[in-house]
Amino acid sequence: MIRTEALRVFVTVAECGNIRDAADRLFRTQSAISMTLKQVEDHLGAPLFESDRKHSLTDLGSFVLGVAKVLLRDHDTAIDLIKEYASGGSGRLRIASVPSVAALLIPDMLASFLASRPSAEIDLVDTDSGDVRKLVATGRADRGIASIATTEAGLLTTPIFEDDMQVVCRADSALAQLAGPLEWSDLQAIPLILNETTRGIKAAEFQDIAARTKLRVRNVTSLLAMVRAGIGVTLLPGLATVGLPPELVARALKDQSCRRQVCLLRREGRVQSPLASAFAQHFIAAIEAKAAQSGIMSIFKV
Repeated sequence: MIRTEALRVFVTVAECGNIRDAADRLFRTQSAISMTLKQVEDHLGAPLFESDRKHSLTDLGSFVLGVAKVLLRDHDTAIDLIKEYASGGSGRLRIASVPSVAALLIPDMLASFLASRPSAEIDLVDTDSGDVRKLVATGRADRGIASIATTEAGLLTTPIFEDDMQVVCRADSALAQLAGPLEWSDLQAIPLILNETTRGIKAAEFQDIAARTKLRVRNVTSLLAMVRAGIGVTLLPGLATVGLPPELVARALKDQSCRRQVCLLRREGRVQSPLASAFAQHFIAAIEAKAAQSGIMSIFKV
C-alpha cells in the first residue's frame, strides 16, 4: 500500500525538480526523501523519474502526479473539515430557549458567535421551560436554556443567572398606581393569569392566589394580550418585561424570594459536540457582559 505521505513526498519532488529543495520544503533529510521515492517505485514496479536528477517524469510519473494531486487536495480538505468541526468551528447545533432569552440575549451573542464560524448551522426554537426540558431530554435539542424544575431526570443543568419576578398589569389600572413594591395582599382581589414561569413560584401567599385562578396561558404574546384586554394580571421574570407594550407596566414585588433561575441544559450521558461546547462557553461569557450592563440579572459563577 502506498501511504498518503509517500505520495506527498513524490508530488513535492516533482514540483521542486530535485530532492534537495523538496527535503527543505518537507523538513526531512534528503536520504529520507530518496528512500520514500524508492519505496513507491518498488511498489509500482516502475520508475517515476527519467533519471536520478528527478527533474523529468516518466509517463507513469506524470499519471501518478495528476492522480496524487487530486487525492492530496481531497485529503487535505477532509482533514481541514475534521479539524474545523473538532474545534467547534462547524457542525449543526439545535438550541431550545425560553422566549425572553431567545429574543433579548441570544441575538447579539449569536451574531458574534457565527461571525467566526461561517460554516456552522444553528436551529433555534423558542418555547416555554417545560418544552425546552423535554426537547433536550429526548435529544431533539442539543442545548437548552430554561428555568430549572424540582427534578431534572436525564438532564445536566448549569445555573447561569437569576432575575426577579414582576407583576405585569395595565398601565391605567389601580395596581399600577400603588407606590413601592407590591405585596401579595395587593393581588388578592385581582384575577391572576398563570403561565409556565409561575409554576416555579413556591411562596405560600402566591399559592393561595394561584389556587383561585381560572386561566393559564403558555404563549407570552397571547398572555400579554390577555392582560391588555383587562382579563387579569400576570407575573413574568424581569427579562421578559423588557420592551412591554405601552399599555402595560411591570411592578416589582416586595417578596425577594420570588425569582426565576435560568440554566443551561444538556442531556445526561451524551457527549456534547464541539460546537455545542463552544456555544455554551460563548453564551456564558456574553451573559456575564450583558448582566453588567443591564442590571436586570444576577450571575452565578460557573
